[in-house]
Amino acid sequence: MKNIFLLSLISVILFAQSSEDVARRSYEKISGYGSSLSKTTMLLRNAEGDENVRRLEMRKLEGTDGDKSLLVFLYPNDLKDTKLLSYEIIGGDDKQWLYLPAIKRVKRISSRNKSGSFMASEFSYEDISSQNYKNYIYTGEVETVQREGVEYFRLLRTPKDKNSGYSKQIVYIDTKEYLARFGEYYDKQGRLLKKIYFSNYVLLDGIYRVHKIVIKNVQNKKESLLTWDEDSIKVGLNKKDFSKRVLR
Repeated sequence: MKNIFLLSLISVILFAQSSEDVARRSYEKISGYGSSLSKTTMLLRNAEGDENVRRLEMRKLEGTDGDKSLLVFLYPNDLKDTKLLSYEIIGGDDKQWLYLPAIKRVKRISSRNKSGSFMASEFSYEDISSQNYKNYIYTGEVETVQREGVEYFRLLRTPKDKNSGYSKQIVYIDTKEYLARFGEYYDKQGRLLKKIYFSNYVLLDGIYRVHKIVIKNVQNKKESLLTWDEDSIKVGLNKKDFSKRVLR
């Protein structure tokens, strides 16, 4: 009887949660790092299976009014020192600047172009920016589903930014750790555009860090993989490290 009561209580608790409640709790699992410094490898694979490798350094700074990030290409040589600076505007249009060393020019990324490919990858500028749960509208109470014997929360969310390249996103969060595991992103016409997978989570000082993201474009059959080679948090970065002057 106790076991039946406990299972019933758990079911009630899960059912009572809204989609936004789950999204907030999931976001809290990966928040609190202050600032971070990472080195990553990006693998681009086209429909024929040909591959290109890129290496980047990522710097991030948490902020109550939105996060800031700076991505710097380290390899290949023709992209070396290309930089993307992003300022998150919660619930609005993020500000992004791209520095192109070949022409020594800083280019503002237009809000209308945020759905465009980031440096020929399947990641868009939108995908690269912060994924704060406050940037989305969530629909209804949370739904639980089973996939290959694992239970997930299924969240339907719509980007608040009118310039988003997505009409909706469906994200699957595991019910044990509250970590995003995979998702489906739909284009403006409502067609499935991308499938995204989050894996290799690592716990650093009590904070979960994703160390592998795979994004597959189901329309053009291309995919991009982003893996973390080095990752440090609470590294003491501040707003000055993310001023527009760092682009030069």
